Parts: sequence; structure tokens; C-alpha cells
Amino acid sequence: MFAVIFRAKPAVQDEAYGKTVSKMRELAFEKYGCLDFIAVTEGDQEIAISYWESEKAIKRWKQDSEHTIAQEQGRAHWYESYTVQVVEIKREYSYNSNEKH
Repeated sequence: MFAVIFRAKPAVQDEAYGKTVSKMRELAFEKYGCLDFIAVTEGDQEIAISYWESEKAIKRWKQDSEHTIAQEQGRAHWYESYTVQVVEIKREYSYNSNEKH
């Protein structure tokens, strides 16, 4: 499994930004097999982590024509700066207090 970590310093995030984010999230799940997508904002920092089965799916997602336009809009209007990291998850474990032991 792979994860894409998107860390950004937002600029102006208008109504068009919100619509684009929703559309891109929907596209990632429906067309490219995104497994999960979590985004949070704290102060002047935004972080989004998406999970994927393969690096190939991530590359296809990055090259999608609608996503390419959204990236251009992001650089032109919505972000002062950002960093993208693609990482491979080597190990995973979890805890859930509701599960019986």
C-alpha cells in the first residue's frame, strides 16, 4: 500500500476551491481506486493523506486531465506553497478498544 502526503500553506480558498476539492476527491475514489482520504487544517497548515493500492494508480491520478487543471489552479490561486510525498507503507498495526481480546 502507498500513501500520498500533501502538505500545504493555503492562500485564498474560495467557493471554487471547495467545489474543486470535492470533485477531485470523488474522482480519486471513483476512477483511480483511492482507498481513503483524510484532510485537516490547523492554523496556516493543511495536510491531506490519501491511501492507494499501487504507485501506478497514484501516477495515473496525478496525470488525469481534470486533476492537472486543478493543480494549475492551486498553484495560481489557492496555495502559497506545497509539498507532496509519495511513500510506501511497510508495516501497519492498529488498536481498537471496542474489539474483544
